[in-house]
Amino acid sequence: MKYLAVFALAAALVCTAAASAQETAPVQNPITSMIKQQITRYERLETEAAELMPADKYSFKPSPEMRNFGSLVLHIAQFNNLVCSRFTSAPAADTKEMKETDDKDKLVAAVKESFAYCTTAIAALDDSTLGVSAGKLGPNNISRGGALLLLGEDWFDHYSAQAIYLRLSGILPPSARPR
Repeated sequence: MKYLAVFALAAALVCTAAASAQETAPVQNPITSMIKQQITRYERLETEAAELMPADKYSFKPSPEMRNFGSLVLHIAQFNNLVCSRFTSAPAADTKEMKETDDKDKLVAAVKESFAYCTTAIAALDDSTLGVSAGKLGPNNISRGGALLLLGEDWFDHYSAQAIYLRLSGILPPSARPR
């Protein structure tokens, strides 16, 4: 019995040491690895949110000065395409002629396509390329690293807005639903 206790204690110490070693091992490409993880999450959340909102609520505005839900969904697709085009020479889908009043299916498809485009565009990125210029975004020149930060920040912001619109419409957002 004494040997069994000693063996169990030794096994526990080895497992603890192995876990500690894994926690302290450096992560390869920590920035691009994180954004590649986040795109999967936000693609699911933002697409599901767009699908959950009924088509007749795409014109819903929480207040007069805010954009309607259809405009928010279109903005998500256009922003993804704009920023992710900075990481690849492949052209993004043309959404310039789209309108917030286009039907729900067309707007949802644009969001899905924009996330597929971004996934492909960032797949080849690694942290060594983050200092490369991504051109102008707004009035300033921006690096690829800066563009990735904006992209992640906007995914969070866009989904937060979608969740608010859904809740105000009596719909539970995807992140609040049991999995």
